[in-house]
Amino acid sequence: MTNILLKIRQIHFTKIIRRLFIAFGIAILLYACYPDENLDVPVHDPGIELTSDLDVYIDENFTQEFGVAVRYKYDNNNVGAFERVTPPRLEVVRPMLDFIEYFWVEPYLAVDNGEEFFRKHVPAEIILLGGYIYNNDGTVTLGTADVGAKITFTNVNDIDPNDFEWRDLQLNTVYHEFAHIVHQRYKLPPSFETITPSGYTSPGSWFVLTDNEAIQRGFVSPYATSSPNEDFAETVAFYLFYQPFFETYINPEENCQTQDCILRNEGRLKIEEKLASITSHYQKVTGVNLTEVRNEVQSRLN
Repeated sequence: MTNILLKIRQIHFTKIIRRLFIAFGIAILLYACYPDENLDVPVHDPGIELTSDLDVYIDENFTQEFGVAVRYKYDNNNVGAFERVTPPRLEVVRPMLDFIEYFWVEPYLAVDNGEEFFRKHVPAEIILLGGYIYNNDGTVTLGTADVGAKITFTNVNDIDPNDFEWRDLQLNTVYHEFAHIVHQRYKLPPSFETITPSGYTSPGSWFVLTDNEAIQRGFVSPYATSSPNEDFAETVAFYLFYQPFFETYINPEENCQTQDCILRNEGRLKIEEKLASITSHYQKVTGVNLTEVRNEVQSRLN
């Protein structure tokens, strides 16, 4: 399982991080008395009659259409033994599914070979959680995926597509986790690991890097330095959702007068090489033009 831990992750979400450190203490106090929300669990079973409009919608548009089960009621099986979560409010479930369709499903369906790729690789489960996953060690998990079997969205109760921090957090999660499926099934692009071999951090130390230091090493985020697999997934995710991607990670700064600037430009050349490797690999092994997917995604962003 791939986890993204908010306490130590530093990728353009600093305001969220500060807000969550405050919220973490409050959440611990409220957890014990969080009310049990009696929500129906959508189940694809011919013997069970779906009565709510929401469950009928999920069954028709996700379960029958793509073979995906949507879980929105708290279930111990969806979190670890020492993780604390809250379920989503019933009224945010449909808007969240609309968000997922608009920014994740539809962009793939709109490009050549995208529908075939999506249907073949979409995870079997989508898990919706109302808040973040609070861990006993004080970290907060933003989102998870389980070897291509499921993707977990957190903080659904705060849904606001016009809040760019919330929106980008969700998009980073889903594009990152969906990208893992590609290297898990088709391996990393040839020679991808040799582009920045000395830039990867030792286990557990990537979080000490700043965004600037990551770029100088040839990575789109500090988290990307944690392993070649995470580097691949982060680069894909940022390429798809991050609007100033080229300005930040590809286009060189002009008239560099400092060593920091020179190192950033050198790092950008490495990121450009990685992106070329990734897009070529996607086209070859999946038949999907990742740039076309990016164009679809970007056309939907404000």
